[in-house]
Amino acid sequence: MNHTKLKFSAIAVSLAIGLSACSGESTEKKTKNVEVESVKQMESTQVEAEQDIQSEALRIGKNAANWQIAQFGNLDYIPESHRAKSENAKFWIQAAFYIGLTRWIDATDDEKLKNFVKEVAERESYELILERPYHADDHAIAQTYLWLAEREGIEKAYEPTKEVFDMILNKPPEVGLEMGDSESSTGKYHLEGNCQLRWCWADALFMAPRAWAQMTRVTGDPKYLEYGDNEFWASADYLFSDEYGLFYRDSRYFDAKSDNGEPVFWGRGNGWVFAAIPMIIEELPDGHPSRERYIELYKKNAEGLMALQKEDGYWPASLMDPDKVKTPEVSGTGFITFGLAWGVNNGILTDQRSKEIVEKGWEAITKAVSDDGRVHWVQHVGKSPDPVKESDSQLYGTGAVLLAASEMLKWNK
Repeated sequence: MNHTKLKFSAIAVSLAIGLSACSGESTEKKTKNVEVESVKQMESTQVEAEQDIQSEALRIGKNAANWQIAQFGNLDYIPESHRAKSENAKFWIQAAFYIGLTRWIDATDDEKLKNFVKEVAERESYELILERPYHADDHAIAQTYLWLAEREGIEKAYEPTKEVFDMILNKPPEVGLEMGDSESSTGKYHLEGNCQLRWCWADALFMAPRAWAQMTRVTGDPKYLEYGDNEFWASADYLFSDEYGLFYRDSRYFDAKSDNGEPVFWGRGNGWVFAAIPMIIEELPDGHPSRERYIELYKKNAEGLMALQKEDGYWPASLMDPDKVKTPEVSGTGFITFGLAWGVNNGILTDQRSKEIVEKGWEAITKAVSDDGRVHWVQHVGKSPDPVKESDSQLYGTGAVLLAASEMLKWNK
């Protein structure tokens, strides 16, 4: 909402009442007329502000989606160290973009974008990266395949993922959630440790659990959601700090301190989880026993995050230590703004403070997206708060912006 407009409207009310009194028109009837007209003016101003937000969301979402798609085959702006993985449509970097894109398609019914997603999925034969079938990162693309299966009725879109998930259910991983010394505990494909056979790091809770819930919706078999629900809570209970209302990235950060002596809570790491929770909730069947538990976790995480928004509207890369990385960081801010906007739009966050924080976060995002749709200030691939430059951009950053824009299209507060 444009608070400046509302402020001037309030001033106009006071002046109107004051002028009425000075002219001798201070009767009860005339005062009421002034008050009624003033309320109408304020309501009209509020509607205009909401329409401005929705119009801006439509413009930014459309431009960001089209710009990112236009870059495929020419990702030279991405550091060479992660370019090859960014070019792989099955890998989590692109998959996170498609999660935002499919959400945007749901909000806009953009047929051209939907056909693009279908073409990509068909080209990849709806397959996962099979070299590491347990790894959550490689389940992220399944969310797009399963979206197609449910939305478009494409049965073959979920079959390869179902084969992988059935294999996991038949041979579930038997490892703990502690992230060990990567040099001694890593396998060939689980580069940070064998605990990555499960969801032992915050990012994983965005990549995998929703896909397991989607599989139950598509097949009607509750065993997939049951596995995903159990594994989500094992990880969430392990990584969530009730003291701070935030998620540690993994067990290595439980006692870690930043350069300034503050606990290390990664902005995007928390953004991953906070964006995932609403999408998981939406996949749950009515009356599911874990629904209220997810909502309670969502509220705790929301409160922890809202307290840490910077004055400029962004969330810092290091949430508890904004001086660690002083520049904007848009991937975390995009995911968090999406999550908070969803809470407001769905009546879970109802106070004025929450609404103002969402609008402030959205305004910050708009400043980071150029007119052609390129998303700036996106921290590159990593696992902790790292420096960010304005020119830094990545597909998952665009995905985060599309998630936020999809909720701001519905903004009517």
